[in-house]
Amino acid sequence: MQPRIDRRQLLSLAGATGVGLAATVAGVSSAPALANATHHVDPFTLGVASGDPLPDGVVLWTRLAPDPVAADGLGGMPPHVVPVTWEVAEDTRFRHVVRRGVERATPELGHAVHAEVHGLRAGREYFYRFRTGNAVSPVGRTRTAPAASARPRELAFAFVSCANYPTGYFTAYRHLAAEELDLVVHLGDYLYEGPAAGTLGRAHLPATETFSLADYRIRHAQYKTDADLQLAHARFPWAVTWDDHEVENNYADEFSEDPAQDPESFLRRRAAAYQAYYEHMPLRRSAVPRGADMRIYRRLRYGRLAEFNLLDGRQYRSDQVTDQAALDDPARSMLGAEQERWLIDGLSHSAGTWNIVAQQTVMAKADRDPGPGELLPNDNWNGYEPARQRLFDGVVERRVENMVVITGDAHCSMVADLKQNFDDPASRTVGVEFLGTSVTSGGDGAPMDTRGTEWLASNPHMKFYDARRGYVRCTVDNHTWRSDYRAVPQVSTPDAAVSTIASFVVEEGRPGVHTERS
Repeated sequence: MQPRIDRRQLLSLAGATGVGLAATVAGVSSAPALANATHHVDPFTLGVASGDPLPDGVVLWTRLAPDPVAADGLGGMPPHVVPVTWEVAEDTRFRHVVRRGVERATPELGHAVHAEVHGLRAGREYFYRFRTGNAVSPVGRTRTAPAASARPRELAFAFVSCANYPTGYFTAYRHLAAEELDLVVHLGDYLYEGPAAGTLGRAHLPATETFSLADYRIRHAQYKTDADLQLAHARFPWAVTWDDHEVENNYADEFSEDPAQDPESFLRRRAAAYQAYYEHMPLRRSAVPRGADMRIYRRLRYGRLAEFNLLDGRQYRSDQVTDQAALDDPARSMLGAEQERWLIDGLSHSAGTWNIVAQQTVMAKADRDPGPGELLPNDNWNGYEPARQRLFDGVVERRVENMVVITGDAHCSMVADLKQNFDDPASRTVGVEFLGTSVTSGGDGAPMDTRGTEWLASNPHMKFYDARRGYVRCTVDNHTWRSDYRAVPQVSTPDAAVSTIASFVVEEGRPGVHTERS
């Protein structure tokens, strides 16, 4: 294992990379301003998005990129600051504009725009658009969160993860856009960093693994040009977090899985990836990266009905190990000490009926050996068992109720009761985990595969498994949580139909999954 860099060294290194962006986010730039922008090519090729809704506002996002996959990563934009006007209205024709403002799109941020809108009414639908010079963006639709003291009748949201562009068509996003939702939660692997070409004519750009800021910008822009993804972004506000492939497969804090990348060189790569991620997501200024550091874990509240705890399971984790003594070391962490405290403190002080933990990797015990032994992965919570036990013990000690964990990463669907002691099926159930499948990763799926057979035979707390692609739609009220698993039969063709393959219900105050329908 390589020696760990402490956080002071890391921040010093981050400053040396030259990607500190706080001033740039505020609109400060050394580039000259373009007073009268005239666009001969549409600069809104990447669409529009909104995110992180509050009771009084949302974040609005776009990025100016008339040539989105230009080889220099600049999107075909000149090295000038470009003023971009945004408008929020109560109607699609913008006859009743309620808020308007101007942001400065700077070359330092790839001409990305993040407008933090305030002064809106709680729990309301709005429409938004951008203008620059003679160009007008597509119209997006968004919705604010309910007031903090409100008890909304219902919350409808969906969660997704793991969209690999060359592997398949983003049909799941198109079907997602046709749902009636308040929010979409993306749990990571929004894109993939490798050089894959696939066989569908959707080869990755650039045609190499991503390392530089230009590489990551091009890759994000390529994904954002997908019409189905653009439609899903334009229809609902999103709350996003990352997993590993936004940077590199299976990275852990400053450790690359590639031994040729020492921590210093990997942190430079991570800084580039984090900046490109911020530039392409509807995130608040509080998430602006400081070099190789970016605070993305946060909390969203939907009145007194639900609280979302969005986690970061990559940036602060201990490195993966295989030695049993190291696996049992209580000092190892999935989230880092600060985020661990933040999570359990937030859960214990929640005012919401439902406590949602939105995170990346499988939390339930996932043994693949049906016999007396155990075969456990080490990149998800099964490789961080002491950290998982601290969380579960904290939930019990703090009397946290109605904890529901939503998970991505594994390219399959699974439902499990979360047990305080997985080795004792009669032990306390501390929550439920809904694992959602991928959008395309893994290619065309099937109802069952070898892993599913092994999981269901080895883990009595698991209630369901499926290996098709899709998303999970959740409908929540003060008494009941319902998860509908929505799947497509294949992603190798662009027009697959979607269907509900299973539904599960959790009742308020009764831990565990109590009802299912296939």
